[in-house]
Amino acid sequence: MQIIVHTGAHATSEDRLMKCLLSNVDGFQKQGVAVPGPGKYRDLIKQSCKALEQGAPSPDAREILLDAILDEEEADRLVLSVPNLFSSRNYVLDDGMLYPQAGKRVGQLKQLFQHDQLEIFMAIRNPAILLPSVLGKAPEKVIAAALNTTDLMQLRWADMIEDIRMSAPNVPVTVWCYEDAPLIWAQIIREMAGLDHGEKITGGFDLLSTIMTREGMKRFRAYLHEHKSLSEVQKRRVIAAFLDKFAIEDELEEELDLPDWTEELVDAMSDAYDEDVYQLQRIPGVQFIAP
Repeated sequence: MQIIVHTGAHATSEDRLMKCLLSNVDGFQKQGVAVPGPGKYRDLIKQSCKALEQGAPSPDAREILLDAILDEEEADRLVLSVPNLFSSRNYVLDDGMLYPQAGKRVGQLKQLFQHDQLEIFMAIRNPAILLPSVLGKAPEKVIAAALNTTDLMQLRWADMIEDIRMSAPNVPVTVWCYEDAPLIWAQIIREMAGLDHGEKITGGFDLLSTIMTREGMKRFRAYLHEHKSLSEVQKRRVIAAFLDKFAIEDELEEELDLPDWTEELVDAMSDAYDEDVYQLQRIPGVQFIAP
């Protein structure tokens, strides 16, 4: 079976992604793609991974797990979303790294599904924006423990991805930048479901509608209706043009409320993130979805 696991990251519209997948359940089922509700499996998968720390899985562990998740549904491809698999929001940053448990967790997943085609899908985000988003409401001692032991200028998503690739070299990883998500949302959904390029889905502009004015969305949809032959690349250029004129500025601004989170630090971390994204795309076994 093809098993697709979306692992976050946190603060990358992970809940909206799950809702969009679920809104396509009927269409996906016709193509052998199952998208069960997350309540059926999130805790179960996390518990199964933790149990592996005590020893190898039992011979029937996979069958028991899939029976509980699928509930007698037939499928060739299973799409799951477990944003807390690598850590809870408060521990995104630990041991001076982003998601230091990521490699171990993917290795455990591969143990559970050793004869299946396991793939990991994940959004990344500028750490200068991500960390205030996920740690902003954490207890002060958690924030201090995370930041006081970390060289913020050395944080790299590429380190996390390389850790995953070393722990599970046969597991492909698909990555995209959260900053690009409004432009590539439909492609992300198609890739996770294994659909052909350009195949119609429900909710392909869900994320875009949260950052564009109602008038802008109305005009954008009218434009698409009048230009039905646009390619995906052309659509993305149109989206960028409409956002330039109709973006909701308040939705694009982030409150960066962490100690000593200066504008200079944000700028320096953002430059490092750009280089990180470039390096990440060069890692073997990584598919990068770009606009």
